[in-house]
Amino acid sequence: MPTTQSLSPARDAETIAPRKAGALRLWLSCVAFLIAAMILVGGATRLTDSGLSITEWQPIVGAIPPLSDADWQEAFDSYKKIPEYSLVNQDMDLEGFKSIYWWEWAHRFLGRFIGIVFFVPFVGFWLAGYIPKSLFPRLLGLFVLGGLQGALGWYMVKSGLVDRVDVSQYRLAAHFGVAILIFGYTIWLILGLRDGGRGDAARAGSRAPAIVAGLVLALIYLQLLAGALVAGIDGGLGFNTWPLMNGAFIPTGLGAAEPWYLNMFENPLTVQFDHRMLGYAVVAATVLQALWLLRRTNAAGLRGSAVTLAAFALLQVALGIWTLLRAVPIELGLAHQAGALLVFAAALYHFWRSRAGERFPEGQTASSA
Repeated sequence: MPTTQSLSPARDAETIAPRKAGALRLWLSCVAFLIAAMILVGGATRLTDSGLSITEWQPIVGAIPPLSDADWQEAFDSYKKIPEYSLVNQDMDLEGFKSIYWWEWAHRFLGRFIGIVFFVPFVGFWLAGYIPKSLFPRLLGLFVLGGLQGALGWYMVKSGLVDRVDVSQYRLAAHFGVAILIFGYTIWLILGLRDGGRGDAARAGSRAPAIVAGLVLALIYLQLLAGALVAGIDGGLGFNTWPLMNGAFIPTGLGAAEPWYLNMFENPLTVQFDHRMLGYAVVAATVLQALWLLRRTNAAGLRGSAVTLAAFALLQVALGIWTLLRAVPIELGLAHQAGALLVFAAALYHFWRSRAGERFPEGQTASSA
């Protein structure tokens, strides 16, 4: 006999004991926190123009910073060979170099530390039988993504060592975008463990809320990438007025670059304008989503996460305007980046709830008709 709701879960869904699932969630939560911290340190590295201070990629021995005056001088001499020093920082002394070196070293060190914090417990949990077969490849994939992200980071740094005084905004946006995906994937794994590790449990009811939530999440991710482009070309240091840019809501000069498509990536006016418009679109989308779910009689479980997301989006826009008007001081720049992570995490959580539908109690699997 079919039940009152149409349910079609996988017959071989694995469950994890609550104690084991809780331990895995705690471990992955620590990893997610460290990833967020690394993203913010990366933002500080960009805001302080520190990203090119280490001109070599040494995954193992690079974990040890200069320990003697001779080591510091050698690192400084390497920095003096790149265009950023000769064209921008010619008056920098050794103490000034140290101040930017430590930001980049901290960023790279956090990457190595995250690898250890992930891999060592991963092996321990696997040997102890805490990780089910279905979760093992997902966790291993997360580790591989982290390693590839390190290589992508060096690929980004290399773009600023020869012909430029900073890194390519395209590579910076790619590096940031992958970092956000890794952060989001970690959160997704944590949320999946809340239902005993089944991940894709039974769903019921309309798919419309999940589709809308997915579109909103994609829009927010696009906005984060647009913000990375703004940072990559120092677009926030100009046009520091709001709501107008150059005296108009839609300023002249948006298509000044040739060919036309380069305006979206290399024209500071257009890049910042796009970021502003996407910000307004995110607020409109999240508020409309919340209002729509408040009116639906069968969406009571989604209202809280939708309203929270809309509130975070509104606060983030206000913080972004404040940051722009102040010409991006480091403290506001980092707060704005932290707010972006919070909005993304809230959107991901709402999407997860929208996809989950109604779940079976802990330790049960559904039976088919």
